[in-house]
Amino acid sequence: MNILVLVSGGGTNLQALLDAERAGHFNAGGETGRIAAVVSDRAGVYALERAREAGVPALIEAPDKQLPKEERREELSNRILKIAKEYQAGLIILAGFLSILKGEILAAYDARIINLHPALLPKYGGDGMYGSRVHEAVLAAGEKESGCTVHLVDGGTDTGPILLQRKVPVLAGDTAETLAERIHKEEHIAIVEAAMLMLNKLR
Repeated sequence: MNILVLVSGGGTNLQALLDAERAGHFNAGGETGRIAAVVSDRAGVYALERAREAGVPALIEAPDKQLPKEERREELSNRILKIAKEYQAGLIILAGFLSILKGEILAAYDARIINLHPALLPKYGGDGMYGSRVHEAVLAAGEKESGCTVHLVDGGTDTGPILLQRKVPVLAGDTAETLAERIHKEEHIAIVEAAMLMLNKLR
């Protein structure tokens, strides 16, 4: 099954997926899961380099800043849908992808798009909750634990059914950076586990 991975940054979670594929973890039932292409919504990010080093097509599809927000999201989503069809993707993985998918792609890939979020949803999700903002909000609220969530993507933002979560303690003296670092390690495990779960479910 072909997998399309969407990225926006350094790509450590993409690397975890590439490593898992190379190790044979996406092989089951005689069929192989294969990362067919990687799409970034911004140029110059290291995730693109990781894809190229692995011999995977690395594409850039930047949002059209001339369009109003909702139109911009849908127009970008339509371009990504076209790529997904071109590469015959059976699964789309958002691995640190900061653009919001809207429109036809959600119907065409219903229950076939998963997203990794750096908090224990349903807490600390939604529009504008990404990166260090999430960890700052967790610390400001005095939470005793945080973690990451992989969920199916639906028409909302971080609202789809949860596939799995991994938890970490929030320690005394934590900063957004130290908490993020602890969660990143769990993200790398969670994204691979969720990909395997989906591949087995969709075969």
